[in-house]
Amino acid sequence: MSHILHRMLSKTYPTATGGEGMLLRDQNGREHIDASGGAAVSCLGHAHPDVLAAMHAQIDKLAYAHTSFFTTDAAEELADHLIARAPAGMGSVYFCSSGSEAIEACLKLARHYFVEKGEMKRVNFISRRQSYHGITLGALSVGGRMKDRAPFEQMLMQGHHISPCYEYRDRRADETSEEYGLRVADELEAKILGLGPETVCAFVAETVVGATLGAVPAAPGYFKRIREICDRHGVLLILDEVMSGMGRTGTLHACEQEGIAPDLMAIAKGLGGGYAPIGAMLASKRVVEAVRQGSGIFPHSQTYVGHPLACATALAVQKVIERDDLLANVRTQGARLEQRLRERFGNHHHVGDIRGRGHFWGVEIVADRSTKTPFDPALKLNARIKQAAQERGLLIYPMGGTADGTAGDHILLAPPFIIDAATVDTIVDRLGDAIDASLASAQPA
Repeated sequence: MSHILHRMLSKTYPTATGGEGMLLRDQNGREHIDASGGAAVSCLGHAHPDVLAAMHAQIDKLAYAHTSFFTTDAAEELADHLIARAPAGMGSVYFCSSGSEAIEACLKLARHYFVEKGEMKRVNFISRRQSYHGITLGALSVGGRMKDRAPFEQMLMQGHHISPCYEYRDRRADETSEEYGLRVADELEAKILGLGPETVCAFVAETVVGATLGAVPAAPGYFKRIREICDRHGVLLILDEVMSGMGRTGTLHACEQEGIAPDLMAIAKGLGGGYAPIGAMLASKRVVEAVRQGSGIFPHSQTYVGHPLACATALAVQKVIERDDLLANVRTQGARLEQRLRERFGNHHHVGDIRGRGHFWGVEIVADRSTKTPFDPALKLNARIKQAAQERGLLIYPMGGTADGTAGDHILLAPPFIIDAATVDTIVDRLGDAIDASLASAQPA
């Protein structure tokens, strides 16, 4: 019996013992194609020699130094690299160990910015239903995945939510994509006015919605309208690119494809590629300068902020991505992945929607394609598909509650950036077999 407190106490997990490239190996020697990069983490796959060499070199040089005493070359070089490639206006980086921590840092700096400006009433954060921003208490407070919030509701700070930009289910028949996007974006202005603009601190959104909805991009024009509304009312825009950022959608930052820049941004998973735990907050010059001209202090710190090994590892990951032009491969193989998914599932009776960008794709499963009716949540169909896929040597990321937080199933694919065309084809073939087998087992005889 394991002494680890696993996320599911009744389950016995196989043991991962090794991995190379796209493959992970278990204790029985069975190989699995990692088609989700874990949780959209392993952007370079496993055991990349250049990253391992950089990790060894950093350990030989310096493993740890606390940031209240020192900065390090590793942290400074990574910060320089990121800011040189950051969205317009960004000027500073705060390093942490996870996406949840990066969101916490964004929330605290947003509030601190207004404290420094003397706007003390600005305490409200607005986000979207069916969003996920992390599992810590602050991140849960702004998150919109209600089942995760429910057990801790009385402990959370008050969050305010508007509709997601979820065109598949929510666009009206009489609307174009653009009209729909502007309509739901305008909910933000209504919410700000309802709360009082002088009380609103920031709007928090995933640029491409990740696990909760399954790789849902915004409708055209949505984020430009959001940016305009935030600017009009002096509200900060926090973009959560923990999943969708760092090349996952085909550009280094997903917001590049929206033509906007945030005031604060959270990144994590693809930053270090899973080789070391690291996340980061990118902060605009405007926000940081207000602090510099005020107290000069950001009252937030943790033990492993700017950890030298994590920073050196992330820098190596980012250099490989740039050197090998892997974002071009994300665009090329991402287009193939979309094509193959649409060929296999475009007319499938139980596939309602295929959506995504680059190496970030969601397949939504429905009981009735014409009405978009979800399957009964009791069937746990997404978990069945995950198990069937793993039995076929394929690792995918499933989620339930897609439609309304309770009902609905989707599968998320987020393969490493190193994938080739043959592996794309294998992933889609195995996924198709897994979905069909799971549907057959879930249907009454």
